[in-house]
Amino acid sequence: MAEYYDPETYQKQWNYLQSGTIIDQYMVERELAHGGFSSVYLARQLEDQVQVAIKEYLPRKFAHRTWNNIVTPHSEETKPSFLRGRALFFEEAKVLANLKHHNIVNVINFFQANETVYMVMVYDYGVTLDKVIKNPKIKKTEQLLISIFNLLLTGIDIIHQQKMIHLDIKPANILIRPGFDPLLLDFGAIREFPDTNKSPYTKVLTKGFSPVEQCTVASPLGPWTDIYAVGASMRCFLDGKIPMPALDRKTEEKMIPAVKAYKRKLPEYLLKAIDWAMEIEPEQRPQSAEELQDALSNSD
Repeated sequence: MAEYYDPETYQKQWNYLQSGTIIDQYMVERELAHGGFSSVYLARQLEDQVQVAIKEYLPRKFAHRTWNNIVTPHSEETKPSFLRGRALFFEEAKVLANLKHHNIVNVINFFQANETVYMVMVYDYGVTLDKVIKNPKIKKTEQLLISIFNLLLTGIDIIHQQKMIHLDIKPANILIRPGFDPLLLDFGAIREFPDTNKSPYTKVLTKGFSPVEQCTVASPLGPWTDIYAVGASMRCFLDGKIPMPALDRKTEEKMIPAVKAYKRKLPEYLLKAIDWAMEIEPEQRPQSAEELQDALSNSD
């Protein structure tokens, strides 16, 4: 007899792993965050009680959790999408397990259970940059901006050196630890460059942070794609709001350049670097993280 699936019931009862649930060698304490494709939990290693963060693949559009925590596709129609996403999630975990840098989220384990995949990460304390930006008590100074983004670019450069691009850099994916030490999160959109096999992939687009080439199929993606997102994040840091979407800017540029918007408020070299990173055409931007870092360090 086929199991009856009522979306509303499962949404209320089985959306998240409950506190005390044991998976593999970890016990779930509570949910930390969730999105359309995954949930993140605070958990403890059973052996030594060290806290970790565990990310679970659960695409709510394609699958649901049953009463015994098994993650299963909604139907035969959604099964291929679920399986493909699970495979990509597993690949993301393997890539991150080999990307070791102080400013990149540290994956220490990954495993399969409950018919899905889990990624285990070092648990870092902090708040995401989008919340820092909204905090009126934090003064948005030249020194703070450069400190955060220079460190972030060092980590991004490591990713690019491995011929990978993040493709979802934005304030909500940058954790700010004590001392304003940034940590780049959420590598769910990561992919190789250049894309030699032209394989289809699910696009992750974030309004205001994704550049024009990320919105089309034909345009090549590369480090310059992440650079735009970094520039947009810096502009968001200054403006306190999401920048105008790149496609809208390409149609009709209405965004005032940073060199004009913040003239006499911040140094010209810094404002020029932000505008450079946010050039609409890919070839007109810095082509590497190192180039943008150089621009941010040129105070002459």
